[in-house]
Amino acid sequence: MAKIDRKSTILLEKPTVITRAIFWKIPHNTELEDIHLKLGRYKKPKNIISLLDEEELESFEPKSELTLTHEELKSLVDFLQQNYEPFSKGVKAFIPLDHPFDPENANQIKALFRLPNKVEVIKFIVDNNIISGELVIGLRHSQRLKAIKKFEEMLNQDLLENEWQKWFQSNSWVLGSQFVRILDERSIDTKNISDFLMEAYDGFLDVVEIKRPNGGFQFWASNQDHGNYVPSADLIKAVTQASRYIYEVEREANSVKFLVKVECVRTVKPRCVLIFGRSNNWNSEQVEAYRIMNANYHNLSILTYDHVLTRARQMVDA
Repeated sequence: MAKIDRKSTILLEKPTVITRAIFWKIPHNTELEDIHLKLGRYKKPKNIISLLDEEELESFEPKSELTLTHEELKSLVDFLQQNYEPFSKGVKAFIPLDHPFDPENANQIKALFRLPNKVEVIKFIVDNNIISGELVIGLRHSQRLKAIKKFEEMLNQDLLENEWQKWFQSNSWVLGSQFVRILDERSIDTKNISDFLMEAYDGFLDVVEIKRPNGGFQFWASNQDHGNYVPSADLIKAVTQASRYIYEVEREANSVKFLVKVECVRTVKPRCVLIFGRSNNWNSEQVEAYRIMNANYHNLSILTYDHVLTRARQMVDA
């Protein structure tokens, strides 16, 4: 039978109670370490003033005993090493620098960025140079890669238009550098509500309209006309709707109420980007027909979801 080595100590001795800790080491033929910890609290007999021999404890009546296995002991040691000192100083949340990338530390970092006063959080980070420029670039790159992967997954699902609106709302960068931001307001008037009203880089108002890529919408008509690819009825309807939005925005350009809604972004000759359909399986003639068709619109630009995906990948690789 394997010999069991042990090391014990008295943690606390009071007039009626003694607390003791014992390490139990069980040797193995391998290098496997197996150490247990036994914690015990024992009633001290009235006729003993002070404990002379620790072994006498074996005959004492235990009030409570607990034996921790090797795994439990190791977890306890790690917990004490990481938490005792900051906890004793009143720190409620901290990140141990010797284990900064443990998954549980993520909650502490998230707590900082979830503070309600975002402006103060950003000011604190900037003023104290907490995040370097390289890290900012890396975070943005990783975020965009994640967004592209999500976009690819969404293309394989039959999602409703509002799901795509949410994605573009969170990833307006994919629309290109011509847009500065998405405005909070979407309604042009009581009858016309666009997907997005945008502030362009030149300070003027533009429109972005999206149609979901699935749902049976076709980009090209099923039959050619005189050997030419022509827009489908679905695409013509979408173009007509986009053109109506441009017209209605121009009509509201001098409306004080509209200017207030769009945060006083100026409205002069608005343009519209229409995102419609797929182009991943186009042949060379369809690619050429798309180029010719798009060139005929001076205030409207049509992109397919695959064009958006290609643009996003190129922006990330740049």
